[in-house]
Amino acid sequence: MTTATAEAPVLHRLTTADRCDSCGAQAYIAAEVNGSELLFCAHHGRKYEEKLRAVATSWHDETERLQA
Repeated sequence: MTTATAEAPVLHRLTTADRCDSCGAQAYIAAEVNGSELLFCAHHGRKYEEKLRAVATSWHDETERLQA
């Protein structure tokens, strides 16, 4: 007897409506700094990551979606 298990759908926090604060491309990274959320595309998120992580209270990265 085999049983099928359904995989739960992956829910992403960022949507296609979320745009990079630097260039307007689709955002895949969200950082919270001083109570404000900053959104970045993969390019700008990586460009500013080192400096942002030093001051960010949270860092949410969905760039793995680009490989799917």
